[in-house]
Amino acid sequence: METLLDVVRLEARPGNILVIDFENGERRRFDMTPYLTRKPFQSLSTPSVFLAARVENGTVVWPGNLDIAPETLYLRSTPMDS
Repeated sequence: METLLDVVRLEARPGNILVIDFENGERRRFDMTPYLTRKPFQSLSTPSVFLAARVENGTVVWPGNLDIAPETLYLRSTPMDS
């Protein structure tokens, strides 16, 4: 059984990149680009909407009631050195 890790800090960067700090102390990079052609994430292809990302209830959310599961963010992201 996998442990779910909450997102504790987030930086949304141009180019559809999320830099995410998880509660276990890891900092990881998640590229949202492959998701932007899929429902319900299509509105995030507008840079101002994508960059409005914030942390809420342990995951990443955007205006319009959009969110993405923290386990997806963790499992499909890559570790960063710092």
